[in-house]
Amino acid sequence: MSSRKGEIAPKKIFPRVVFEDDFILVFDKPAGWVVNDSSTIRSDDFVLQDYLKKNFSYTISSDENLRSGIVHRLDKPTSGLVLVAKERNVFFALQSQFKKREIKKGYLALAHGRISCLQGEINAPVGRLPWNRERFGVFPGGREASTFYQLEAVYKNKNTGEFFSLVKIFPKTGRTHQIRVHFKYLGNPLVSDTFYAGRKVSRNDLLWCPRLFLHAFYLCFFHPVDSRKIELVSDLPSDLQQTLEKLEKIN
Repeated sequence: MSSRKGEIAPKKIFPRVVFEDDFILVFDKPAGWVVNDSSTIRSDDFVLQDYLKKNFSYTISSDENLRSGIVHRLDKPTSGLVLVAKERNVFFALQSQFKKREIKKGYLALAHGRISCLQGEINAPVGRLPWNRERFGVFPGGREASTFYQLEAVYKNKNTGEFFSLVKIFPKTGRTHQIRVHFKYLGNPLVSDTFYAGRKVSRNDLLWCPRLFLHAFYLCFFHPVDSRKIELVSDLPSDLQQTLEKLEKIN
C-alpha cells in the first residue's frame, strides 16, 4: 500500500501520513512547512510539494501543473491536515468537492480576549489589501467569506490577567488568511499571528506561544472512487498543548 521511496534524512519534524490508499494521501503538516513550491520559496524553506516529489512515487507526484496532487493549502505557520491526490482524475474530483463546499475542514485556534458567544458566524468579504499585497483584510471589494466558530474554553494568563478563547472553527469558504482576518475583524486576533495581531501584541505572544496558534484538526470528504465518507482528526500538536498548559483554564 505504501508508496514511499528511500526517505531523506530528517532535519526537523516531517509531515506524518495519517491516511493512505491507492488514490489518496492525507498528511499532518507541521508548522513552518510551506505547502506548494513557488518562486517566492526561500532556500531554507521546507516544502511539502518538494518532499512529495523526493519521497513518494505515484502517478502525479512530479506533476508541477497539478502541484504533485496537493488539493488545498495551509499557511506556512499553520499545522494540520492536508489532502493529496495520487491520480489526475482523483485530483480534479476532490477539487470539485472543494468548489461545491462538500469538503469540511475544522481548525482549533486560540484568540485574544474573552469571546462572549458560545457560537457564531462571521460573514465579511475578504480580499488582498491594495496598499499591502502580502496582507488580506475585510473590505467591500473583497470576496464573500463565511466562518462559523464554537467557543470551547476560556483561559487566563495569570501573569498579565489577559483572557484568551479557545475556539473550534469551521470555514464555509476558503479565502486566503480567512480565519486570521476574520478573527482580527471580530476584535479577537489569533495568538502569535505576526501578520494580523499587531507587532507589539504578537511580539509579546511569542514569549510564551512559539508560533501561530492555528491547527487544522478536522477533515471530512467523500472518497472520489467508492464515495465512502472519510473523517480524520489530528490531535493538537505538543507545542500548542504546552502553550495551553501555561494558562489557567477558567471554564
